[in-house]
Amino acid sequence: MPLLLLVSFFWAFSFGLIKRLGLDGTFVSAARLGLALIVFAPFLKLRGLASRTALSLLGIGAVQFGLMYLAYNESFRFLKSYEIALFTLTTPILVTLLADAFDRTLRARALLAALLAVLGAGCIVVKTATVGGTFTGIVLVQLSNFAFALGQVLYRRLRAQHTALRDRDVFGLLYAGGFAIALTAMLTRGASVTLNATQLWILLYLGVIASGLGFFLWNLGATRVAAGTLAAMNNVKIPLGITVSLLVFGESADLPRLLVGGALMALAVWVAERKSVT
Repeated sequence: MPLLLLVSFFWAFSFGLIKRLGLDGTFVSAARLGLALIVFAPFLKLRGLASRTALSLLGIGAVQFGLMYLAYNESFRFLKSYEIALFTLTTPILVTLLADAFDRTLRARALLAALLAVLGAGCIVVKTATVGGTFTGIVLVQLSNFAFALGQVLYRRLRAQHTALRDRDVFGLLYAGGFAIALTAMLTRGASVTLNATQLWILLYLGVIASGLGFFLWNLGATRVAAGTLAAMNNVKIPLGITVSLLVFGESADLPRLLVGGALMALAVWVAERKSVT
């Protein structure tokens, strides 16, 4: 769980930074994943890796990172940032339901943890979020949530089947799969941008830290926790993001709601960590 908390802190800065970029969504997606791929390419080891496993990793990356980022960044064209934060609340529910679907079971405690996490995050953002976005934006965010949740579950299952794999040795394949999808979308759109110094530094942070290191540690952490904990942790970035907004970006928030929401998510993690959850 510490890894998931650390990554949530990295991602807490992303909301405000992405808002400041103002760049084409396909370019941002390709740039972040391209930088992440550069970081992990030197660690990539394909010797002894079955072609089927390699293709599975590429596919997981294409979904969890490529499709997720394209849909997420594109949604900024139709929705305000706080609306996007609101609509990401379904991610933990999707993680739990997808994990149960693959296992052909229903873990009531894990589902309860996911519901508590959603409720906690909802306490924080619902009051300030005016649900006035277009239907297209809502669909894009839900597609992004589904892709990210599916990728987490698939990677967790693949690692369980191939315990001899080392995450850093193969993670470059996930970024390669995601980058291929994002680059194709960018070239298809014909996106062309000019970066200033501030935008360049923001992209470096988003690509190297938030995407490169962040997704690696997140997927690594996902293999070490119960499904319910993974579901609950998907929304921890929301109270952290609000805290960063208060302390770093000078924004305001409803502190009582922040405290209540944080307490509910802490309860969700406690429920998920009970030994009966697998």
